[in-house]
Amino acid sequence: MKTFSTLKKLSLANILLSAVFTLHTLWMSIDISIAAFPLSLAFVFLLYKFTFDEMIQKKDIKHLGMLRRFLQYEPFVFITAFVLQRSGENGKPYFFDLSMIIFWILLTIASSLMLYLINPKRVFTLLPEWNGLEAYGKKPKYRGIKFIAYEIADWIDAAMQAIFTIILLNIFFFQLYEIPTESMVPTFLVKDRVLVFKTLSGPKFPLSKVGLPHVQDYKRGDIVVFRNPHYKNDHKNEVKSFLSQFLYMCTLTLVNTNTDENGKIKADPLVKRITGLPGEQLMMMDGVLYSRTKDSPDFKAVTADSKWAAWGLSSYKQLYDIKNNSLNVEYLPVAGIFNHEVITNEKSPAAYLSIKEAVNLESEKEAETLLVESERRNLDLESARLECISLAKQFSDFASVTAKTNSPLPDLKSISVRYILSDAENLSDTLLYSENGAQWFNTFMNSWHKNLGDCSKYKNDGSITGPSLAGGNLYDDACLRLDVMLKLCVGRIIVRNAELRSKNISRTLWASDSVKSSTITSMLTVRDYILRMNQRNMPIFPANGKNGEANYIDEDSYFMMGDNRYNSMDMRHSYTAKFVPLSPIDECSFIYECNIDCQSVSKSSLLGKASLRFWPLGRAGFPK
Repeated sequence: MKTFSTLKKLSLANILLSAVFTLHTLWMSIDISIAAFPLSLAFVFLLYKFTFDEMIQKKDIKHLGMLRRFLQYEPFVFITAFVLQRSGENGKPYFFDLSMIIFWILLTIASSLMLYLINPKRVFTLLPEWNGLEAYGKKPKYRGIKFIAYEIADWIDAAMQAIFTIILLNIFFFQLYEIPTESMVPTFLVKDRVLVFKTLSGPKFPLSKVGLPHVQDYKRGDIVVFRNPHYKNDHKNEVKSFLSQFLYMCTLTLVNTNTDENGKIKADPLVKRITGLPGEQLMMMDGVLYSRTKDSPDFKAVTADSKWAAWGLSSYKQLYDIKNNSLNVEYLPVAGIFNHEVITNEKSPAAYLSIKEAVNLESEKEAETLLVESERRNLDLESARLECISLAKQFSDFASVTAKTNSPLPDLKSISVRYILSDAENLSDTLLYSENGAQWFNTFMNSWHKNLGDCSKYKNDGSITGPSLAGGNLYDDACLRLDVMLKLCVGRIIVRNAELRSKNISRTLWASDSVKSSTITSMLTVRDYILRMNQRNMPIFPANGKNGEANYIDEDSYFMMGDNRYNSMDMRHSYTAKFVPLSPIDECSFIYECNIDCQSVSKSSLLGKASLRFWPLGRAGFPK
């Protein structure tokens, strides 16, 4: 009888807590949140009917199975009401959320204790009149259609409880995550499945700011899962993300409605590696990451970054020998190698290459990349300045003997890197016969050194910042040098075309001219490097202030990159590219498509560490 008295008190407490929770749901708007109150109210009524009225007052347990299911669903129903109330246009204040969550926790404890007491193994001992009623705790025996209906309902019940339980586990304890792209190769391959522990990373109740404290510490090199900051993080999108996750679970991962404004599935959350820490300023050049802090104001190479940074597939040929992963297929889309561009060559003109061909092609591109970087570093800017002046003079001499027209000339500030080959060929005759062609060409070739002064002082002396670098840092200096290298190639082609025309050589023979073809090859190599340079180089981040003072990553914020640097859209990039000058130092710089838009990620957006790879079994273990 003493235990029954405890059950009675728990029942009253449970109903009271549920009623107070339901009163909270009266704060609603004229939208979907209005559904929270009737849902909660109906459940409280049924809870009273089956628990207190029937079991406690009437001492009737003939519906014991239904009563137990009712108590099992109680936390899920009220958390659903909590979510519904916040699924409207507006969220709720922090302390209001906190109050509801406290009552939810208390009613969950009360219902769990009641379930313990009315377990079929002990409920029949609570009252003498319940002795011998063990049949009420057994599964009913049905036949025919009733049996089929009961079994279906039982399976649905088990599935729904499993879904709710998994969602709660995903929110507060751990989450399973599938690697969607090759951005973390070789650490993770596409379709790898990892376990993310979340408890120490401050998980919150759905659509609220209330949750566990964020006590997880992070260091450089940690692989983390985090909310994608490229997407809006307002209340409306939070609602959509949560509800899509619920639907995703209910449909056994078949339906994913978490899409962006264009209808594409969101890349959210992301898994990347922490490469920048609070209080740091970063820069990446030629694949080397540099950092500095207030206490150590000189940029230094982050040596640890080279341990996990991968630059293509050529160094990881063993990957296509691994079974049960996305690279163990006959064909690999080349669009996934270099900045998501489709690359073709004479050996394999299709958009898809075998893995061996893809690795060989990437090896060729790797060699070209290193060649361009070496030539850029060793470029003598003073010699380049003299050659630009000479080319302008040579072209002026050729142009002075040709008839002139008033043909319109292109905007000096709109010459695109991507279309430089066709532009160089078309410009030759346009400039040669235009009244202002020679002047245009002179400005184009010599604008870059207009404000540099003595170009001989800019040397490759190993400095990362300082007066020996154009623009004061490696990145700005490198961009100017690439701009100059491309201008020299274009200038040589235009002057060579003018020379060939002056010698009355048929235009059909120009393509076979050895001097010109060699220059075109060099120009295209530099062009291709520039088009993918955003994957290998990064300007100073956070950018310096207007007066040149250094800025640093905010406290409790981090910078992330993928391991497969050529193939990772990460915190270096925007999802949209825009045309910008290759070198701000040059008033008439080439323009190129740039998607650099660096941003850090706040600690509150981190969901946890990717701590364990559990699939495929052959590579299961803790990632390094």
